[in-house]
Amino acid sequence: MELFSYVVARDYGFAPNPFFGVCTLATCKPPIRKAAQIGDWVIGTGSAGKDRTGFLVYAMRVTETMTFNEYWNDPRFHRKKPTMTGSPKRAYGDNIYHRDDRGWHQLDSHHSCEDGSPNRANIDNDTQVDRVLISTEYKYWGGEGLEIPKKFRDYKGVDICVGRGYRKNFPPGLVDEFVEWLSTLDGDGFSGEPLEWKKKTGRRTRKGRRRK
Repeated sequence: MELFSYVVARDYGFAPNPFFGVCTLATCKPPIRKAAQIGDWVIGTGSAGKDRTGFLVYAMRVTETMTFNEYWNDPRFHRKKPTMTGSPKRAYGDNIYHRDDRGWHQLDSHHSCEDGSPNRANIDNDTQVDRVLISTEYKYWGGEGLEIPKKFRDYKGVDICVGRGYRKNFPPGLVDEFVEWLSTLDGDGFSGEPLEWKKKTGRRTRKGRRRK
C-alpha cells in the first residue's frame, strides 16, 4: 500500500471532485494519476497561501481506475459532467474529457477558457495521463479539515505534508499509522464545503483556471 501526499493549492471541489457519493481525481496531478494503484491512498493538504499548511483537505483510498472515455460513458458519473448554470456541485464537475478520431474534446468547465472554449494548455496537461482515480472510500472536509497531528509532520525526520509536487515512499510504519488515524475520524464522504466556495456566492466564476 502506497500513500501519495500533495498540496491542494486551489480547493474548488473540482480536483478532487467529492460529490455524488464518489471522490474522483480526473484532472491535474498526472504523475499521481499515473502511479496510484487500487488500494493506495491519496491525501491532499491545505496550502500555505491560504494559511492551511498541515490541515487535511481530503483523503481517498483508490477503489477503481478507468480511462477518460470510460469515465465519460459510465452512467454512474454523468452527474459529474459540468453544467455551468447549475448548482456549484454541477458547475465544478470534473467529467470533462472524451476522445474520438478528431482528438480530445473538453466540455465548458473550470478548466476551459473564459469564454467556454477549450483550453489547450489544460487539455495537454490533464490528458498526458489517460487515467481517472475513483474512490468510494473517502473523507472530504474541504475548508473544514482537521490539523494533522505533529507525529506525522516529523516521522523519523519526514513530514507527511509536502510543498511542491507530491511525495510517496514514506518511512516504514508511517502509512499504516496514518491510515489507522484516518479511520478514527468522523466525516465519511463529503462533509465540508471547498475552501474557495467561502469566497463566492451565486454562479461559479471562471477565475483562476490554471494548470496543476
